[in-house]
Formats: sequence, structure tokens, C-alpha cells
Amino acid sequence: MKRLQWAALSAVEREQALTRPVQEVALKTRDIVADLLRQVREGGDQALSEITQRLDRTRMDSFKVDDDEFAAAEAAIDSDLREAMTQAAERIRAFHAAGMIVDYTVQTAPGVSCERMMRPIGRVGLYVPAGSAPLPSTALMLGVPSQLAGCSQVVLCTPPRQDGSADPAVLVAARMCGIEQVFKLGGAQAIAAMAHGTASVPKCDKLFGPGNSYVTEAKQQVAQSGVAAIDMPAGPSEVLVIADAGANPAFVAADLLSQAEHGPDSQVLLLSDSAAMIEQVQADIERQLPLLPRAEIAHQSLQQSRLIEVDTLEDAFAISNRYAPEHLILALRQPRDWLARVQAAGSVFLGDYTPEALGDYCSGTNHVLPTNGAARAYSGVSVGSFQNAISVQAASAHGIAGIGGGAVVMAQAEGLHAHANAVALRLQAVSI
Repeated sequence: MKRLQWAALSAVEREQALTRPVQEVALKTRDIVADLLRQVREGGDQALSEITQRLDRTRMDSFKVDDDEFAAAEAAIDSDLREAMTQAAERIRAFHAAGMIVDYTVQTAPGVSCERMMRPIGRVGLYVPAGSAPLPSTALMLGVPSQLAGCSQVVLCTPPRQDGSADPAVLVAARMCGIEQVFKLGGAQAIAAMAHGTASVPKCDKLFGPGNSYVTEAKQQVAQSGVAAIDMPAGPSEVLVIADAGANPAFVAADLLSQAEHGPDSQVLLLSDSAAMIEQVQADIERQLPLLPRAEIAHQSLQQSRLIEVDTLEDAFAISNRYAPEHLILALRQPRDWLARVQAAGSVFLGDYTPEALGDYCSGTNHVLPTNGAARAYSGVSVGSFQNAISVQAASAHGIAGIGGGAVVMAQAEGLHAHANAVALRLQAVSI
């Protein structure tokens, strides 16, 4: 990892220090994804078969997971994993249920009521990565809130293994959330299938889930074209740690490596006002890295990562808000005292004993979070992500008599006289 002193950097160097790897390959990725979307849009299932054989190196006779494969998955996972997933699902459900948006009604004037009602989105598509590391946890993170929202049609896509099967733990997690329509499709082609629909894969109204830069680009392209809505840009994983001199360097190093192992396009940052802490963390990374089965992947990620020394912790929070990390770990002595300074982050982890991995799996919060700086404007997945809010209003004769005059004045000021007339006719009727 490159070590930097923030105060010594020029404006250009600071911008480069906070540049994510995916930004450097965006143009190439965009063109590749656009072509994949076109192929699926025009070729449907046949195109999906050809792309899957080429990219996933497996030939698929059918994309949909059948009952036999679900049953085999149930038998394949061990009891410890099943119990861990069951407990994680319960915590995810408890957290998300507590934050559900409720319907409400307000009387805004005598005889005038306005209300908002929540309705589940008709058909949602969930993407669960399973490339170099299958993620059954993502199936829970998306499946549980879709259940709580009441979505009646849920489609899930996950990449096939080379033998043509889906990861068993992903299938068990899907069944825990009541998901029956699971398709063995990965990458941008899976996003294309759920966005446009094919003979096999239903067309979905909104797409959810994290993925690599190709998946993220595919989601953004289908959203921009109006084909399907998306939850957020949720691409390669990232973490930013703010650590003081009292932090445990081994813990900090482990947290950085836990994100670096996601993929070569992941990025991890450490900000500290202690040069000694940075040196210790760097040494711990070098000790821990060779012990990891995914050391090569983490090593590639670390080439695009940074250890940044700042003059003050206040500077660290200013940099963090500028970067807007997916995950923000506050390895500080009084972390909650600093929470008010956090303005842009997907999810925050307080103190030495709250590793980001807890949020990935079982604390209860959602790990489908905005990346690539999108945390400045987007939030992580919640039950509300799977719902539409519909407003309703009702006015009695007394109500329109009380507020209709204002509508007439405003409509006339805007030159919309038919609007004014629609109200004025009713005002005349109630005045008789």
C-alpha cells in the first residue's frame, strides 16, 4: 500500500489519492457492457447461453433452478452454516422491520386530508454475486427486506459454477426468504435478462444487488435507458478506516484485508493522525497477508489502496466525507463522539470490536450499500427500497371552499387557466 502525507499533497495529488480503480477503466467497461446488453436484448435466451458458455465456461440447458437442485442444496450445506444463516436472517429481519415506513394521514386544512400509502413494487430482480466468492449473505440482505415489503414476485440471479449448478448456500438462503424463481446467470448478462426479460427470465421493475464493475455499469445503463429502476450504484467493495494512536493495529490491518480480498478492483484506505499507527498497520498487513487463501486477490487490491497520514482527526473526517466510503470504520477511543462529523457513508462501524465483517453477515444492518462515492446521495437497501410511496388526497365541499382560492391564484399566475377553471367551477358549485 502506498503511504502518503495529506498535508504534503497538491490538489491534483489529493484527487489521485482518492481515485477508485474502477474509475480508471470506466470507458472500456461501458462499451463492453453496452454490447452485452444489446446481445441479450436482441437475442434473448440464445444470447444468454452463448455469453454464459463464453464467460462462465459452462453450457446451460436450463437457467432456472428446479426443485431437485433446491433439494440437493438443502442436503449439501452443514448444520453450522444453516444455523448461522438462520440467526443472521432473524437479526436482519428485526432491524429492517423496525425501520419500515408506515402509512400516515394528515389533515392539512379543515375538510382536506392528505395521506401516503406504501405498496410493494410489482416484480423485483435480485443479483447475488458468486464469482470468486459466493455470497449467500447477499441473498439474505436482499431477500429479507423484499419479504417484509410484501413483494409478490421476486426473481434472483446468481452465477453458475463450472458444473452448471448454483452455489448451495445461496439457494438455501433464497428459500429462507421464500424466493422460488432463481436463475443461474451472472454478470452484466444477468442484469440484462432481468431488465429486458427473455423467454425464461421475467422482466423486472427494479433491480437490486452488488457486483463487480461490469454489473454496476449494467445496472446504471438499464436505469439510464428507463428499462428498469435500480437500488443504487453498488459495485466493487471499499472500506475507509479512521484510526487514532490507541487503535489495535492488528484489528485495523485485518479490516483492511477483509475488504481487499473481495476483488482486485476493491479499495481500502486508512486515515490516521499517528505515523506510528500507520507503520504498525502496514507491518501487520505484511504479516497477515501471506496467511490468507485469497492473498493474491488482496495483494492486487492493495496496489490501489492508501495509508494516509493526516495532521488531525478533523482532517480525516473531511477526507472521508469527500470520499464517501461504502464502509467507514471509526477505530477511535470515543467513536460515538465523532459520529456527528460523518456526513457521507454507506454504513459506519464504531470502535475496536465492531469489524465491518459483522455488518456483512449478522449484525442486522444491510450490506448492500452505495459505492464509488454514491453514498453522498444514496442510502443502503431497506424495506422502503422495495416499496412505492403513493400519495392520496381528499377534499370535501368545505375543504375546497377553504383552500381552492389559492389554487386558482397560483394557476393563473402560471398561465394554466384550465387548472384554474377546474377549481373555480367547484368553488362556484359550493357557493350556491
